[in-house]
Amino acid sequence: MSQMLFSHDTELTLRAACVLINSGTDGEQLPDLPALDAYLDGFGWTGRRDHDGAELDSVHRLRTRLAKIWAVAGDEEKAVDQVNALLSDTKAAPWLTRHKEMPEWHLHLASVHDPLWQRMGAEMAMALADLIRIGELRRLKVCAASDCDAVLIDLSRNRSGKFCDTGNCGNRQHVAAYRERRAKSD
Repeated sequence: MSQMLFSHDTELTLRAACVLINSGTDGEQLPDLPALDAYLDGFGWTGRRDHDGAELDSVHRLRTRLAKIWAVAGDEEKAVDQVNALLSDTKAAPWLTRHKEMPEWHLHLASVHDPLWQRMGAEMAMALADLIRIGELRRLKVCAASDCDAVLIDLSRNRSGKFCDTGNCGNRQHVAAYRERRAKSD
């Protein structure tokens, strides 16, 4: 699907942001600490974890901030303002690093000792900044299915992605279109 428009860590972080936002679009998908741990482990987040309600609440607040960035993606100035605010609030300070499990050089933007939301927010804001810097903000989309509010990052070469990965929306829309065409031809 992806043509590596961005570095591996940028793409992974953009996907993680989408999953985080979508975890709150159709009922709460991050209701507790085990669900948060599963999400974090699934995307390889490292560093400090407090494993308490305050940490979960702070990740929920980050999710809301990120959703607002997707909501204003059509207005570059508003998106830039929100990304800059998130970079500032997280005190992002980039440095290059690599790990045994991820030998490619990549950026960390906060100390492993900083709170989880701060590390996540800094990395997600930087990934969004990369998108803005190369004029690709239009890759932030809301699912085109009429019954879905999920977000997506369109990493297709020609920016033709329209449907999210959360609710099988693309398949449902294609089946509905097929059935409609077939009904007209009968």
